[in-house]
Amino acid sequence: MTHFTMPIRGEKLSVNVQVRGKVFHTKTDFQEIDIYDTEVFGKLLLLDGHIQLTEMDEHAYHEGLVQIPMLSMASPKRALVVGGGDGGVLRELCKHPSIEHVDMVEIDRGVVDASKEHLPFVSAGAFDDPRVALHIEDAFAYVNRVKEPYDLIVVDSTDVYEGEEGNLSEMLFTEGFYKDVLAALAPEGFVVTQADNLVFCPYSMEEILDQFGKVFPKVGSYQAIVPSFGGFSGYCWASKGAQPVQEMPQTEIDLRYLNPVTWALAFSPLCFA
Repeated sequence: MTHFTMPIRGEKLSVNVQVRGKVFHTKTDFQEIDIYDTEVFGKLLLLDGHIQLTEMDEHAYHEGLVQIPMLSMASPKRALVVGGGDGGVLRELCKHPSIEHVDMVEIDRGVVDASKEHLPFVSAGAFDDPRVALHIEDAFAYVNRVKEPYDLIVVDSTDVYEGEEGNLSEMLFTEGFYKDVLAALAPEGFVVTQADNLVFCPYSMEEILDQFGKVFPKVGSYQAIVPSFGGFSGYCWASKGAQPVQEMPQTEIDLRYLNPVTWALAFSPLCFA
């Protein structure tokens, strides 16, 4: 078996990982998709050279993104996923028996197909759940025409990276998009988005919170420990009035990362300045 070290690029932080081999590569109309088998992280998904998830810690990222707002609601029934073509958000949503319908809007079918074939543990069959409807199209246009409100809207899109023009997610991180999200949100619902690494790239979260604050009555943030993302993943939430609960509620949902300690950490101040 051949091993080699692969650099994963980043403006603020880069990492080298020892790779057992390349699992998959393709270039779609939108981006390059690569999947590697690594020594430390297991399977690793890259989009245009940037880490999207790893087998070792994707559950921490996805549970943080989905379960904190989900478990802060009494009985959420409808959800919308923007992006998330790997299926991890769908998996977390489909754990909830109260969920009746999930719309997923992903612009690049290549990500869905590659993930289903080479990273099946991420979606764990959620793409085949009868409650899920997959829409391969532009999320900006989709959200603009939503008629029935959602209890949770999850924006699981790629980061807008420094120095890279024409990023797929640029239109999603705008006041216009968030106004459409507000109109599509149920009165007691939440919108949540990933917000990059809040230690090394705090400006990402600051920008999203600023945009949220122009549109939504309530906004806030929290974090989860995700080693492959440089230690932490930041999240921003917004609502028409609801707020995430600060203590983890009792639940029968199967969770690997979230527990009372990591839930409390999610809302604890991080002091690295």
